[in-house]
Amino acid sequence: MIYGCGDLIFSSHMIFSLVFVRAYYHYGSRICIKQFAWVLAVIQSFLIIASRKHYTVDVVVAWYTVNLVVFFVDKKLPELPDRTSMPLLPLNTKDKDGKNKEEQHNLLNGNAGNTAN
Repeated sequence: MIYGCGDLIFSSHMIFSLVFVRAYYHYGSRICIKQFAWVLAVIQSFLIIASRKHYTVDVVVAWYTVNLVVFFVDKKLPELPDRTSMPLLPLNTKDKDGKNKEEQHNLLNGNAGNTAN
């Protein structure tokens, strides 16, 4: 196990590298870094195979798996709603009786008839 290939299908080294490259390719702004990242991913594939820690199929399956998952996440899953305008936690202004806290405050202060404020 130490000196040769084990049953390591698929290569997690390649998966992490490819996820990073795909993320920067999607969200990054510099074209030269995008191209350089893809070149490094290809070189890393050959180096992993040359180091004999993974079989060739491990690296090929990693390339296939990452691209397949990215395809399904991007194309098949519905777009999540924009959460920038929503608060992090829902604001609950009603207590367990179903009354607003402001109404409860007015009732306690003797302003029962003036709940429109």
